[in-house]
Amino acid sequence: MKQNPFILSIMTILLLIGCSKDDSKEFDLKQLTRVDIIEEKSEKEFIIAEEEKIESLRNIISKIEWEKDIKPQMSEKEDMIATLFFTYDKNMPERITEYSIWFSKKDGSAVIFHREKNALGSLDKENAQTLRELLTDS
Repeated sequence: MKQNPFILSIMTILLLIGCSKDDSKEFDLKQLTRVDIIEEKSEKEFIIAEEEKIESLRNIISKIEWEKDIKPQMSEKEDMIATLFFTYDKNMPERITEYSIWFSKKDGSAVIFHREKNALGSLDKENAQTLRELLTDS
């Protein structure tokens, strides 16, 4: 049986793309299942796993305006560190990413540093307040 070289080439390319180790480093917010919080100043630690809070966090995170390849130049230590857990397959380990968060006392906004992507994000006053309320142990 004679094989068509064009078909073999296409199949090889598709196989390489499908087996690529680069998962594009994108996180699907629908797969967010848990957030671990460390309040840096008080050294409190707690976990957010309630579906209602997770859904609210998904909504707020989707509103962050990101600038890539920027490191934070903050004079103070972050207010919180949020570790986000994404579950894509129950038989596989969770994917994890970490945000450092600063809340501005001046204008009420928030600055978020996405360590893995080396990106700096921001939220306006209203969304920053909602984020603070969601991430504060109550």
